[in-house]
Amino acid sequence: MEFKHVPVLLEEVINGLNIKPDGIYLDCTLGGGGHSSEILKKLNKNGVLIGVDKDKEAINFASKKISKFSKIINFDEMKNIYNCPKSIIINSDFKNVVKILEKNNVNRLDGILIDLGVSSYQIDNAERGFSYKKEGLLDMRMDQNQSLTAKDIVNNYSENQLKKIFYEYGEEEFSHSIVKNIIKYRTKKQIETTTELNNIIESSLPKKIIYSRNGASKKVFQALRIEVNKELEKLKETILELIEKLNTKGRICIISFHSLEDRIVKDSFKIMATNCICPPNIGICVCGHKAKIKLINKKPIMANEIELKENSRSSSAKLRIAERL
Repeated sequence: MEFKHVPVLLEEVINGLNIKPDGIYLDCTLGGGGHSSEILKKLNKNGVLIGVDKDKEAINFASKKISKFSKIINFDEMKNIYNCPKSIIINSDFKNVVKILEKNNVNRLDGILIDLGVSSYQIDNAERGFSYKKEGLLDMRMDQNQSLTAKDIVNNYSENQLKKIFYEYGEEEFSHSIVKNIIKYRTKKQIETTTELNNIIESSLPKKIIYSRNGASKKVFQALRIEVNKELEKLKETILELIEKLNTKGRICIISFHSLEDRIVKDSFKIMATNCICPPNIGICVCGHKAKIKLINKKPIMANEIELKENSRSSSAKLRIAERL
């Protein structure tokens, strides 16, 4: 299956980054290379794009795509001059990128993009197990070198653990009945496929809820994906660390796709845009915290009607942008 991913809020991201032709830009979630390719089109021969992804299939596809617009190099070649922009590709979780940059003496960036969504390829490829609409093994790993899968979680987590992740990560109000039926089912046989799990979930919900939702299993599958890939772990810490790496007037753009992610992004930006973070009842500042960024948009940017018609998956996307002071 061909790797395919439609970049969401593409024009808004490129405008939001306010790209300098000779700048250094970091795409923390390379995916299909859609955003990165457009960034590279704005760079001159001195510009550098660093792309990161933990999915090897994404790395392979994106490398071919961005090689049309840049010279792919290693960190030690950053000072070399070619007749086109340079790009560096890293196969890793973006939460490791600050250490990777520091190890390679990249201390300042002019722009950062984090797209927290799952690629169209990952969702559409039944073998990856992300979609409740397609039959496949319960996998959901973005990094296929890791051992933990959705199948492991569904079959081995305790009743309380499952309830916790379904409620907290999926905001699933019927967690109790869903987990009860999962436990009952797995005493007879292991739950191995997306179809098996989807059927269990649907059997646990009132009919009116199934019909009212755009996918009865959406919340549980989201929760499992977050748990498998530890998507929220260290997210806030990483955002704060990355902001510290921005040059003055450098921009950070973050696209989130559900309320938990957006809340973390919003809170992280709020901390870094505030001069004092002392509790309000103290009455005097003792923290010494100084604002590092200003918010470019106080409310998240959403997809317009044209994009919504062309790509329904953009409907939940929220873009927040901040600029380094």
